[in-house]
Amino acid sequence: MMTKQNLIDYTLHLADNALIIGHRNSEWCGHGPILEQDIAISNIALDYIGQARNFYQYAAQLQGNAATEDSLAYLRDVVDFKNCLLVELPNGDWGQTILRQFFFSTYQYFFFQQLQNSLDEQLAAIAEKALKEVTYHVRWSSEWAIRLGDGTEESKQRMLLAVDELWSYTGEMFQEAGYERLAVSEGYGIDLTSIKNSWDAKIKSVFEEATLSLPTVAWMQSGGKEGQHSEHLGFVLGEMQFLQRANPGAEW
Repeated sequence: MMTKQNLIDYTLHLADNALIIGHRNSEWCGHGPILEQDIAISNIALDYIGQARNFYQYAAQLQGNAATEDSLAYLRDVVDFKNCLLVELPNGDWGQTILRQFFFSTYQYFFFQQLQNSLDEQLAAIAEKALKEVTYHVRWSSEWAIRLGDGTEESKQRMLLAVDELWSYTGEMFQEAGYERLAVSEGYGIDLTSIKNSWDAKIKSVFEEATLSLPTVAWMQSGGKEGQHSEHLGFVLGEMQFLQRANPGAEW
């Protein structure tokens, strides 16, 4: 028998990841380096908002008590969010945004591949739909990582700086929080150690093609999955939640 609150926490973790990186990517709208890529990253942002909505709707259904996708997105505080620290980091330049997208999309690709087999039918269905989008995200971001890493002297230097900035945040994706361990034991969650080798291999392959070296730093940031966030998330939520908090119940 599934533990209901744990299933809610697990679902919120997935929803929060999608919402926050979706919001971050949306900040590029109108600011992309060229029109085509401005449109591309805006569409990726929309994909993530769609993922977030599906997960929030399911979490709200499980939670009851008049919870809605909007209340879960707009009326929870920083400490209630369970997203990885990686997705809340500032966009930086185009190279840093691309690399963050590549790291996270590759993780999602292998994660959703397995989540399709979850004992929870709703999680499995959301994963199946999301995988189609994430497959494109991986291809798009990896192609850009290669183009920038093996491009001009300046683009390569920017990618090296992005690697230095982001690498220590990648480990948290594979560090299991308590609700993730319980989800695995109850059959609806994913054993993160089972996808780590696949993630490593994909990152290594693209880095080699991009003529980038993999960092040797072993220490990793953590805490986001348990509600311990950087100051950046507070600013994200302050902007994203302002309208709903200033005008409770507002609708278009």
